[in-house]
Amino acid sequence: MKRLIAASAALALAGGAYAMGDAPEEPEASPWEPRDVVTLENPEWARDAVLYQINTRQFTEEGTFRAAQEELPRLKELGVDVLWLMPIHPIGKENRKGTLGSPYSVQDYYGVNPEFGTKEDLKAFVDAAHAQGFKVILDLVANHTAWDNALRTEHPDWYEKSWDGDFRPTPWWDWSDIVDLDWTKPGVREHVGGAMEYWVREFGIDGYRADVAGYVPLDFWETMRPRLEAIRPVFMLGEVQQTAWHHKAFDATYGWDWHVTSKNVAQGKGNATSFYGYYAENESLWPRQAMRMTYIENHDSNAWEGTMAENYGPALNAMTALSFTGEGLAMVHNGMEACNAKRLEFFEKDAIDWSQGEGCDYAALVKELIAFRKANPALENGKWGARMHQVVTDRPQEVLAWARQEEGNKVVGLFNFSGSEVTAKLADGLAAGTYDEFRGTDKVTLRAGDSVTLPAWGFRLLSTKGE
Repeated sequence: MKRLIAASAALALAGGAYAMGDAPEEPEASPWEPRDVVTLENPEWARDAVLYQINTRQFTEEGTFRAAQEELPRLKELGVDVLWLMPIHPIGKENRKGTLGSPYSVQDYYGVNPEFGTKEDLKAFVDAAHAQGFKVILDLVANHTAWDNALRTEHPDWYEKSWDGDFRPTPWWDWSDIVDLDWTKPGVREHVGGAMEYWVREFGIDGYRADVAGYVPLDFWETMRPRLEAIRPVFMLGEVQQTAWHHKAFDATYGWDWHVTSKNVAQGKGNATSFYGYYAENESLWPRQAMRMTYIENHDSNAWEGTMAENYGPALNAMTALSFTGEGLAMVHNGMEACNAKRLEFFEKDAIDWSQGEGCDYAALVKELIAFRKANPALENGKWGARMHQVVTDRPQEVLAWARQEEGNKVVGLFNFSGSEVTAKLADGLAAGTYDEFRGTDKVTLRAGDSVTLPAWGFRLLSTKGE
């Protein structure tokens, strides 16, 4: 009884006394309070990461993991952080396209393509990459397998069927070398999910790029993310353009609309205002944590859409600068830094001609843009970076202008997306300040009402760290 009296007195003194048996009333939650639906935590090392995509077959003359390992110091000097290996698995022979087939026709989720080397070679590559500060992600093909994947014989019920009961490729596309898995089958989920855990656990893989991620049920990815995180922190890039994929599963997804818009503007099918739709939607619709890959080129675009020169022409440097400094996750596709001017064969051995890079200013531009990005926290990925705010000028059709600012770091981007020199007047004071200029040595001061002149397809990047 003494203890009960003492406890009641203590509650009274604390201003929290209530009658025995009564529970304290919980404040009623307002239905209008914002609810953050994003629950995953991005790995800290993704803060300012730049991706580098490696097509092992074409990356070196040998086309092996061992040869790729020898190139790691060069990639380190370039400044990239996360190495994305295209599918590493054995490639199906049945209904194969070309001589060597597509890396996306997977014969065995637990095997390594002997064309590239052995599992020991892959492990050595990953270990060497980690030792030099890289992260390594694998290309995961979950939607479909090769026709001669053993699963098709052992578990025919794990596959989708056509109207007449036969195995089928993904509908509508010319993907005749693969057959679709049926994701309503628990065995499919267990097998593919187990493979994902295997490579992370046994080889130290740091995550995945998920091929056609939107063709696989979202709940599978949301189930796998914490299972992988239980092994080690991972980074997930999904080939999909849907906001929900960022809530519990993916750190990054594709900015297809950005890629299409940038090509259209470069080819005269749009102007600087064409980017407004993308950036407005990016800010208003997508989660703040979302990293959206704004890419100039990847394996698909190079093979089927055209080379960088074909797609961008004289706009290439300016579009590349925007992809590295606007809101987005930057990526370098293998061969870009060598000014690769060839559509690489997709189903054959077609090694990159690295001699193209001799005297190529593009490699220097990419390296300097990566360094500029890392030197300015306002340009960091996703939730860590600053929002883009429009700098208003009197030439909006030609000039895309913006500022990104946080904690004293301010970056101003000015891009002339036209084939003629343009002089634009700054209509407001957002860009005002004194800056260091990208590839410049003198201080630059801007004031409201000042005019800036940009050459055809030219750009300027200005930055300040504040006082």
